[in-house]
Amino acid sequence: QVQLVESGGGEVQAGGSLRISCAASGDIFKINSMSWHRQAPGKQREPVAVAIIGAKTTYADSVKDRFTISRDNAKNTVYLQMSSLKPEDTAVYYCNVEGLSRSLSSFDSWGQGTQVTVST
Repeated sequence: QVQLVESGGGEVQAGGSLRISCAASGDIFKINSMSWHRQAPGKQREPVAVAIIGAKTTYADSVKDRFTISRDNAKNTVYLQMSSLKPEDTAVYYCNVEGLSRSLSSFDSWGQGTQVTVST
């Protein structure tokens, strides 16, 4: 099994910055993609940033040029640096990691979510 632990959420004023992290551990042989998604109250979960290993990173139009996804491969950790935050960025942010276990079976794991609140 693969466990994801998120950290770094909190409350920030509009225009501010915040970095959230997600560390993956457990039966990991290879990671194929790491991504961040968010879910605001009353809305469906949506992808924010997707980093497919060996391919181009993609961002939702609403966060382009403000958010940056990055990885520390040695630590199996993915980060989301958020800048110029807006109240509409308020949501629970979830990380997702897909890959292969040592037995070469695929996994698709989600973090527990971390709340990001942007106040005016």
